Amino acid sequence: MPKVSQQMLSPNEEDANSYVSNDVQNKGKGGKNNRRGKKEDGENKRELIFKEDGQEYAQVVKMLGNGRLEAKCLDGETRLAQIRGQMRKKVWIVVGDIILLSLRDFQDDRADVIHKYTADEARNLKTYGELKDFTLVENAEAGSEEEEEGIEFEEADIDDICEY
Repeated sequence: MPKVSQQMLSPNEEDANSYVSNDVQNKGKGGKNNRRGKKEDGENKRELIFKEDGQEYAQVVKMLGNGRLEAKCLDGETRLAQIRGQMRKKVWIVVGDIILLSLRDFQDDRADVIHKYTADEARNLKTYGELKDFTLVENAEAGSEEEEEGIEFEEADIDDICEY
């Protein structure tokens, strides 16, 4: 059997391309979870989008799952809305958010979500007079706790409970 010589080249030698290292060197700084929670400059500087023909402002009333939600529009109607594919898993929508809906010509009770406004953008829309008679829900969880009915207990004396 012929002898095979193995030679490990150092990065200082001429043939630097053939240098093989056993150490794994990650050059990135993480995946999408690393980007979460950071405020990007693009988010703060984006233009305010106003509604056009066939569009309506709405507030999310209930999340239904599978990319669907129930929204109360400015015209007073409650519509079933579908989050468009480009926004799914990228823009998180929760109860109480102000959104822009694209109304369907063939179905009046259904719409498509085309934009989500941040809290600052919603306040700006209200100051511009776009969101008339619209109550902004700042904390959606606090509103849902008030609607829930719990069990009320009356206080009882310990002597009434335990009889010896």
